Amino acid sequence: MADSNFIDYVKFCSRSGAGGAGSVHFRREKHVPKGGPDGGDGGRGGHIILRGNAQHWTLLHLKYKKHVIADAGKGGEGGKRTGADGKDVILDVPLGTVARDAETGEKRFEITEDGQEVILTRGGRGGLGNDHFKTATNQAPHFAQPGEPGIEEWIILELKLLADVGLVGFPNAGKSTLLSAISAAKPEIGDYPFTTLVPNLGVVGYRDDKSFVMADIPGIIEGAAEGRGLGIRFLRHIERNSILLFMIPADAPEIETQYKILLGELEKYNPELLDKKRILAISKADMLDEELIKEMEKEVPKGIPYVFISSVSQYNLSQLKDMIWQAIHA
Repeated sequence: MADSNFIDYVKFCSRSGAGGAGSVHFRREKHVPKGGPDGGDGGRGGHIILRGNAQHWTLLHLKYKKHVIADAGKGGEGGKRTGADGKDVILDVPLGTVARDAETGEKRFEITEDGQEVILTRGGRGGLGNDHFKTATNQAPHFAQPGEPGIEEWIILELKLLADVGLVGFPNAGKSTLLSAISAAKPEIGDYPFTTLVPNLGVVGYRDDKSFVMADIPGIIEGAAEGRGLGIRFLRHIERNSILLFMIPADAPEIETQYKILLGELEKYNPELLDKKRILAISKADMLDEELIKEMEKEVPKGIPYVFISSVSQYNLSQLKDMIWQAIHA
């Protein structure tokens, strides 16, 4: 998943079709010189529809689509013939796509299933023909109903990645290194903050040809929930993960303090994230001896399964995968 091809946010103008006008028409036949009104109804305007597609992993195909416009419905005709509906526009999106109103930020809905279709912007209703307006006192109405106008609105689509395990940690915690060590993913790795600028997905092989999916998101910094750094933009990807794997490097000051800061940012963003299963991996442990590990274990937060690992030397990676697998299937 190349950086330039991963798009998880798009904004566009969505315009549904207007409904067709009802017809003003009167039945005129050779032997019926004064037939009554028979104007047909106008057709419905086209909807803008989102459809879940499990074959899509990003919103890249919508990146340059700034205006999405559906066709208008056709007008009604004589003989009580209804006009044709405007053609709907169907946009295929990845599972986990959230639609929001661009002006208010209000969430409309989320696409979670393959083939699921939800109307994003509803087309205008067709107008009623003059046949609907005849009465005992007005048997020849010379008017019909116009079609409803279409709706024009700005929409934001945001993608939440679906993975079994989401990596949570500060920049430079070793998340990308771990992902590259235990999966075939090749994220950019460097010795500076925010090397990871987009989420990366990796399929991690397990025993007996089993596997699970791990997601590495850009590092969280203190204040991410208020918009600092890159974290706020990518915290939503954690919402669809079954397990959160917290990563704190062994050379970090006060492991428990670091863990509480990360936990606090998640809670401020979405308190429901704290209901997810958690595992703590203390990375870069290849620089520690057994005596130092035992000493550092005193700093580990209570109530969370933990393991000391090293992605470079492969230290305890098998144990970490065992812990993850058990947590996923517990």
